[in-house]
Amino acid sequence: MILPLLIGIGSGLSLIVAIGAQNAFVLRQGIRREHVLPVVLICGLTDALLEFLGVAGIGYVGERAPVVLEIVRWGGVLFLVWYAWTAARRAMRPEALVADSGSAGSLKKTVLACLAITYLNPHVYLDTMVLMGSIGNAQGDPERWWFVAGGALASVAWFFVLGYGARALTRFFATPRSWRILDGVVAAVMLVIAARLAFGGVGA
Repeated sequence: MILPLLIGIGSGLSLIVAIGAQNAFVLRQGIRREHVLPVVLICGLTDALLEFLGVAGIGYVGERAPVVLEIVRWGGVLFLVWYAWTAARRAMRPEALVADSGSAGSLKKTVLACLAITYLNPHVYLDTMVLMGSIGNAQGDPERWWFVAGGALASVAWFFVLGYGARALTRFFATPRSWRILDGVVAAVMLVIAARLAFGGVGA
């Protein structure tokens, strides 16, 4: 039982640690210390839920109904381009980017943005439901449920570390120039992901 748990932890971390839209969003919220708890809970628990559904057998829907992934893919492209544009606008207005400026976004807007960046990203479904589901189902019973537990633990732990660990960077991001750099990087990452989705498909 320990081995499937460790395999789940390793597989989960290998898929979520890479820089992406979700991680960039969590990092920014963590540095700004804005609504960190709901953001990390949404990201971590969503991964856990989708991993469970994938191992439970729902991952085959994407394989048998590719039109679903296509709809999600283009929705994700549009959202990522819009988010890149907003990040670029922030980078061009450094006076509004100081971490302690008091211009914190509302909880509602933050949660909606987090939900959108999570559920409009086709890679979330590919990684959690399809890939993790396939690896998990290969473990057999009851090992696959220990695999799910490991994957869920990895996701929740990672987002908590990313969200709250980002506070260590607060001093560095106390200047407008640092925020300009961060938002410029975020905009570039979002555009690259959007381009890969648009021209390379979900598996890009």
